[in-house]
Amino acid sequence: MTFEKVLIIRFSSIGDIVLTSPIIRCIKNQKKSIIHFLTQQKYIELIKYSPYIDKVFCIESFDYDLNRHCYNLVIDLQKNLKSFFVGQFIKEKFQSKYITYNKKNIEKWLLVNLKKDYLKNEHIVSRYFCALRKLNLKNDGKGLDYFINPDLVEKNIPTIFTFKQPFFVWIIGGSYENKKISTEQIIGVCSKISEPVLFLGGDEEKKTAKKICSTLKRSNFHNLCGVLNYDQSAYIIKKSSLVLTNDTGFMHVASSFKKKIISFWGCTKPSLGMYPYKIDFNIQLIGNTKKIPCSKLGNRCRKKINCIKQIRVNDILNAIKKIGGLS
Repeated sequence: MTFEKVLIIRFSSIGDIVLTSPIIRCIKNQKKSIIHFLTQQKYIELIKYSPYIDKVFCIESFDYDLNRHCYNLVIDLQKNLKSFFVGQFIKEKFQSKYITYNKKNIEKWLLVNLKKDYLKNEHIVSRYFCALRKLNLKNDGKGLDYFINPDLVEKNIPTIFTFKQPFFVWIIGGSYENKKISTEQIIGVCSKISEPVLFLGGDEEKKTAKKICSTLKRSNFHNLCGVLNYDQSAYIIKKSSLVLTNDTGFMHVASSFKKKIISFWGCTKPSLGMYPYKIDFNIQLIGNTKKIPCSKLGNRCRKKINCIKQIRVNDILNAIKKIGGLS
């Protein structure tokens, strides 16, 4: 089954958009379709340079841009009310086929609230491919993609990027506080290692990284939180020797580069299906080692001491040693 022109919908966020990349690649390579992608304006940079996408649109200018295109197939990987209305509008206008995926919200609710696991550790990418099985689309097993602006060179990166030796990236951001390793945990680890560390996060993590750097007073620790754009952050992740990360979007960017990853899990757990995808060197450290999540999104925790705060400094150091990160 082939479709000449395909629209893929995913409005947000960083990691979720990167997780659509195997679907995009396989449709382009196996079906030879023209692929358009609909997202939010602020996320266009994440997919703008993909060789598998022919055009990117932003939802903010939906009426003007999309009305001129006759799509044979709409793939809704957002699956919310807005994406449904967009998909149905195009379906009716062009007689397109509309496909979405099973978010498995019932199974997630059963796991979180009744501790019944029907997800069976199935990754979200596998759910995407399952939704498209009638297209005879095969997962090529190559993992995630992230394509950096080809004009981005080291001179566009802040001048601190001058390391000739291997360095670590520590991604300290997260959508909720319950999903973030604490400042004290990070300081405890960093006080025991000699490798350079670059801290990545948004504006809200600036103070945290500043406190870490000022406490440890190390010339090879650098606070890049709120400084870099998506591509610059991705470039630094790509050049790193090890990525330490909370359950957040740039964890999936690191997966796309097949980096060694140590990921930290608290209220959310890998059992929800959003763990690093198709990489060889991956250690998941889980606070409160039961695989039952406290919440689906990480916005609440059942424990007095937040789950992720239960991860011990020595466990992180041992993981770094095990994965081959210590010199």
